[in-house]
Amino acid sequence: MNSQEITAIFDGQSLKLESPLNLEVGTRVKITVETLSPPKYTPKTFLQTAQSLKLQGAPDWSENIDQYLADHE
Repeated sequence: MNSQEITAIFDGQSLKLESPLNLEVGTRVKITVETLSPPKYTPKTFLQTAQSLKLQGAPDWSENIDQYLADHE
């Protein structure tokens, strides 16, 4: 009997492995679930999300937003 320790994330319906398994297709396995805490996911703030988008635009966007929106109607 061979054993591997893996980690996965439960998405509400199934477990998503964080790394691939070294198994042949059709291999039977026994799974024991142990909850790890705290979760590795840390929600991002709106500012972090906005900055990660790396949007490009005119330097005066915030000052002239009404004009830019009117130009695209």
